[in-house]
Amino acid sequence: MAEATDPARPLSHQADPLRRKLISGGVALFLLPVIPRLAHAATILAVRTWPADEYTRVTLEMDSELKAEHFVLDDPFRLVVDIDGLSMNRAINELVSKVRPNDPYIQTVRVAQNRPNVVRLVFDLKQDIAPQVFTLKPVGEYKYRLVLDLYPKVAQDPLLALLKDAQNDPLAGILDELARSGPSEAPIPSVEGQKLPPPVAQQAPEPTAPPPAAPSRRDRPILIALDPGHGGEDPGAIGRGGTREKDIVLQIAKRLKAMIDAQPNMRAYLTRDRDYFVPLNVRVQKARRVKADLFISIHADAWIKPSARGSSVWALSQGGATSASARWLAKKENDADLIGGVNLGAHNQQVAKVLLDLSTGAQINDSIKVGTRVLGEIGKINRLHKNRIERAGFAVLKAPDIPSILVETAFISNPEEERLLRSAQHQQRIATAMLAGVKDYFAASPALARRA
Repeated sequence: MAEATDPARPLSHQADPLRRKLISGGVALFLLPVIPRLAHAATILAVRTWPADEYTRVTLEMDSELKAEHFVLDDPFRLVVDIDGLSMNRAINELVSKVRPNDPYIQTVRVAQNRPNVVRLVFDLKQDIAPQVFTLKPVGEYKYRLVLDLYPKVAQDPLLALLKDAQNDPLAGILDELARSGPSEAPIPSVEGQKLPPPVAQQAPEPTAPPPAAPSRRDRPILIALDPGHGGEDPGAIGRGGTREKDIVLQIAKRLKAMIDAQPNMRAYLTRDRDYFVPLNVRVQKARRVKADLFISIHADAWIKPSARGSSVWALSQGGATSASARWLAKKENDADLIGGVNLGAHNQQVAKVLLDLSTGAQINDSIKVGTRVLGEIGKINRLHKNRIERAGFAVLKAPDIPSILVETAFISNPEEERLLRSAQHQQRIATAMLAGVKDYFAASPALARRA
């Protein structure tokens, strides 16, 4: 009887439970009644899911803009979304099966015609969430999108992630101290409806074994934030062979992280470690939250002519860009939020302020210094597009207190360089060159590592 009165249960399912269909071997349940196509109704073009520890995104791409209403139910936790004007067809049977069994937030999903011209989606959840439901206008290769972002009810603190990653690190004591004394001026990235977690000291797990004697505070490891560009809904540039920028730069970043972590006095932090979308301002905020000494955003360039080739390194410009192509590139990279899909106004205002022109002249000068050394090392293993540091107004380089550079590893639009970027050996060479430049920078300018 309770089943029939469940407010999240689509009406068609209450009337006919035999219409349920098992999707993807019993992992994700979508109830798919066969409903005649409605006149002038919209059609789903694609359904994509992006599960990650930070949040899960579900995107429905459609041929026209629709209205959606949603509400959350407890005991058990469910998210209910009613979409007005959506047609149902058999093609959804394959699209919705993309919900993955290892999703940290979604247990199962049910879909049915709730009432005339309204389709209801019911997400059975694994935990309480702070949902963000919004629509996006057509941009790039995408048509209209309905985006469902399932954030945990309690926001995740990048400092805690750093601490967990360091549990078996010989420098665990120093990193633990760093995490527990996190900067109050760098708030935890959060969205509307989320609660802030308790202080890191109250959340930090107890080490499985006593850590080795920690170095003194002044010798704490240099912490480098690595930022693989794009991700999730935003593939970045795509080569002629189908190579996606977001995949290549994540692979390079992971290689570089492993090499940095192997150094006795360095550790790395990834702004994303999987294929999901991170807004530009959140990337910056994560680096500030973990007190990074250096921020490196990793990309793979593209140009309208396939003959363009070579690596380049960029620093922030508070004024004009160094060239027309620099302005074009900065705009393209800054448009990542439009492609990836940002719910404007959802992230708290303290985080949004990072994108203001807070960067100092000293930060930019340090960025040019480290960028020059990285560019020199990359020039030993790959052709350079420009022999000097270029500058433009990249939003992701606007941390006011962290030297920040953006590395365009090669032109993915160049068939030869696309082939190189796909090579594990070449990715390793790029990572090795970047590490050499970073080590040279800190060796020449130890004070810039905040080793007070």
